[in-house]
Amino acid sequence: MFPTMDGTEATSLAGKTALVTGAASGIGRACAVALVAHGARVIAVDRDESALQELSAECGAEIIAADLTTPEKFFPDDLEIDILVNNAGIQHVSPLEQFPMEKVDLMFSLMLRTPLYLIKKSLPYMYKNRWGRVIGISSVHGHVASPYKSVYVTVKHGLEGLHKTVSLEAGAYGVTANTIAPAFVRTNLMEKQIVSQATLNNISEERVLDEIMLAPVAIKRLIEVEEVAAMVLYLCGPHSGSITGSSFSIDNGWTAR
Repeated sequence: MFPTMDGTEATSLAGKTALVTGAASGIGRACAVALVAHGARVIAVDRDESALQELSAECGAEIIAADLTTPEKFFPDDLEIDILVNNAGIQHVSPLEQFPMEKVDLMFSLMLRTPLYLIKKSLPYMYKNRWGRVIGISSVHGHVASPYKSVYVTVKHGLEGLHKTVSLEAGAYGVTANTIAPAFVRTNLMEKQIVSQATLNNISEERVLDEIMLAPVAIKRLIEVEEVAAMVLYLCGPHSGSITGSSFSIDNGWTAR
């Protein structure tokens, strides 16, 4: 339940339907579990069907196994959802001159084109009901850059701009659009980044964590997925109606510099 200003419990998300992409693991999974726990009907989308089945068994989320680089195949019609959490993403670390173009195309498609498409398909229903929440899981790299992450930085900056634009178009209909921009979160994707950075910089994985990933932050720890999910819940809660076009940094102080 959501706490109100006087300490009592507010209305849950009962009656609301949420679509969460990249929901089989990490941040997406935490968001799906949290939204179900607060009463929402959750549709969890990912290409990992077995992990989705485990999620469904745990919390009761509905599941769709889908390759989200081609969302038109799975969501050809307008979506009747109240909450959209655009979370699906991948990472590839490489010097720009060596960056494979097939990875460029994949990342642009999955992490920028697909969110735009799902927003496009979600807005008519949200507009009709005069309520909706569009939430993009961005990154600290939607605000700052890092070496060897040219495409990731580019698409996350684009995701920030997309949600700002949606906020201006959708505000009159009671629909908000915001992003959440965490620094390094304890996920499988982050573990793969550590290995890639160790190879690129010719240092140990322990040094990658201490000297690269945690070097820019004031609080020297990884962020937990539940912390991001809690912000998603807040943006869907009873005190969020005036919050739109914003990016919420959960970055251990990275962007305070």
